[in-house]
Order: sequence, then C-alpha cells, then structure tokens
Amino acid sequence: MVAQAGFRKLVDGHWYDAAAALLDADVRAGDRTPELVQARDLAIAAKRVLDLDAEDYAQIASGFSGAPWASELASACFPQEPRQANRGALGSLVPLYALMLEVVDLRALRHEPLQIVVTAHLIGEYMPQLAWESTLGHAGDPLRMASSVGERWGTDDPECPHGSALRATCRRALNAANGDQAGFTAYLDRFHSRQGSALAMCAMNHATIDAGERPDVGETCPNPCSWAIRGSLEQRRDLDARVRLALIYQNSPIVSLRHHAPVGHFFGVPSVSEISEAWVRTWEKVSMPWPDGSNPLQQGGVLGDPDPSEALPGMSALVSAVAGRTIGPGRLIRDIGADIDDVGEGVWRD
Repeated sequence: MVAQAGFRKLVDGHWYDAAAALLDADVRAGDRTPELVQARDLAIAAKRVLDLDAEDYAQIASGFSGAPWASELASACFPQEPRQANRGALGSLVPLYALMLEVVDLRALRHEPLQIVVTAHLIGEYMPQLAWESTLGHAGDPLRMASSVGERWGTDDPECPHGSALRATCRRALNAANGDQAGFTAYLDRFHSRQGSALAMCAMNHATIDAGERPDVGETCPNPCSWAIRGSLEQRRDLDARVRLALIYQNSPIVSLRHHAPVGHFFGVPSVSEISEAWVRTWEKVSMPWPDGSNPLQQGGVLGDPDPSEALPGMSALVSAVAGRTIGPGRLIRDIGADIDDVGEGVWRD
C-alpha cells in the first residue's frame, strides 16, 4: 500500500495521474479495501477533469452523484444527447470557464507549460458564445437557437455576410438537436465552435457601431437582421465590445503559441519564458485603449475574481469582461482532491 506522506504530496501537488496509478497498482495487486478502491476512482476522476475530458464529465459526475462537486461538474459538460435535460455548457459556459481557469492555475503549479498553452487556447474557443450568453439566455444551444435567431441566419440570402462555411454551420446550429445522436455529436465536434464566429459577425453590425470607433477584428454585418439588434443601443454596443474583445484574444500571441507548438514531431514545447512573453504581449493587446474608449477591460465595470497566484495575471479579468459577469477559477478539482484525502485517511500506510 502507498505510504501516506508520499501519497499526500501527490494529491496536494495535484498529481492525480500519479496518485491514480499508484492506487490502481495496489488494487490490481489484490487490495480491494473499499476505501482504497474509492480513492483510486476519485483520483482517476480528478485526472480526467484536469485533462479537460469534457465529453465524459456527465458520466464521471453520475458515478459520484452524492459528492457536492458532482452537479457542478455535470454543468461544465457538453450534453451527450441532442435533447438531454441538463444542457450543461450549451445552457451556460460559466461553469466550464471557471473550471478552465482552475486548470490553468493547477497546470502552472505542476510546471506544465504546454498544458497551460493548450488550456489558454481552449479558453478562446467559445469566447464569442460566452459574450452572447447574456443576450441569448443560453450559450448557443441548438435546442433553443430557432427561437433566438431568424431571418437570414442559415439561409443563402446574399444580403447576409456569412460565407458558405458559416452558413452551413448556422443551418446545423438550428437543426443539430432535432436529429440523431451521430449528427449531434458531429455538430459538437466540428461545428459548434464555428457558431461563435457567425454570432460574432452578427453582433458587429453597422446599426450598432460606426466605422473606426473600435478595433477592426474581422468582417462585420452591414445589413443586420432584426433579432441581432434587439435591445437598447447601449446593450448592443456592450455586446459588440465584449465580442470584439473575445476575437482579439482569439488572435492573440498566447493562442498563436498553441499553433506553433508541433508536439509529437520531436520539437520542443514552449518554455515558461516564451509563455510569459506571449502573455505579456497578449495582455497589452487585449487591454489597449480603443478609439471610443469602450474596451471593457479599460472600463473596469466587471472585475475578475482570480486566485492570488493567478498563473496568467489578468486572465480572470479578461474572461469576466467578455462574459459581462465576474468569473474566477473554481475549486472543483481541488474539491475532488480533498475527497481523496478524506477517503484515504484510514487506509494509507504510515
């Protein structure tokens, strides 16, 4: 059986993969003590959550339904079935972003620069939907999109500036939850992140912002549909600002660093100094003043809620500014670690 002191160091250092391997070795060797098996299962769960194995979060949560953190984990999962009752990250991206912020900090504590870069890239993946969530009332859920959009969305109307790929994505976003399991899975795998690009273009329309007022971050919409300009001008300008901030981050040095890390081909991974430099340049880019003074990070209306030792200083503030609400790193993974400690209290060897 693993020694208590060594095992606690693994759990306290968030080395859940190593802890799971040691516990599993004991179980395979014949030690079927219920507490040991449960600790092993918790360590495996913590490893998978830290790996952002999000498609299996609901399954992991169901295996620990009595744990206080299980419902939070299920909320961070993309639903596996088209019309599943718990819409998870399609209903709200906030739990998933809180988890990703936690992962960035824990990867830094484990001195894993590549994983920091990978997670920083994933944070940008759904940022336009995060910005739109406060307006749509959901995070681009295909089950609800038909009642949220309309008119030229997903059509071949030449007045719509969406290209062919985005039009196809928009059509799928309307129908993905009405088809079979395979079609829904394919939509999540290949199209849902593109839906954010389509929504971003709709937010940046000429009925809301004049040319030159804000940074040029991509194609805008000269002929907005009426659904895209619902609400007051102040609300629309706020959405436009948060979407532009999301797109600036998506094209930032820290995200680009992920594309330039050819892992698996015998090349080096980004160093800590390279990540630090990329993040400094990213922060300069996202926090730069805009011509009309509307950069959400400059205005400071929504504050982040970072841990004192935030790995990428300002990341919580950036995510919060895009969301239009305060988001900080959660404690989900650390709560699983605490459960491992509690379960193992009576079985570790001194």
